[in-house]
Amino acid sequence: MSDQQKPGAVLFAKDVTRIARFYEEIVPMSVTHVESELIVLDSADFQLVVHGIPAKIARSIDITSPPALRENAAMKLIFPVASIEAARAKAKAFGGGLHPRKKEFEARGFRACDGYDPEGNVVQFREKLL
Repeated sequence: MSDQQKPGAVLFAKDVTRIARFYEEIVPMSVTHVESELIVLDSADFQLVVHGIPAKIARSIDITSPPALRENAAMKLIFPVASIEAARAKAKAFGGGLHPRKKEFEARGFRACDGYDPEGNVVQFREKLL
């Protein structure tokens, strides 16, 4: 599938490198393009473009540790992972997190858990049930 036909999303970030590294490490995606304020991550059937927030706007955004969650966003990204438990460990190591195991749920052949990236974007990770 060519990049032009691949479904994808653009995620705006204050720290493009940190956010791209988070998704690269947790989701099976690879960096395929790098510019100063743009990093493209690809999997076989999805493309995530991490795009820098303009400096004038970025200066007004304070990223706390842990980050304040952006729970009122109109969209939540969903990514497949081999293991939610492994994703939980990696997310913490790279500045994000996943909710505790008791908040995981199962539906339609997958187990899922919500989490967040280092800038507080809420994201869901899903593993296939055997």
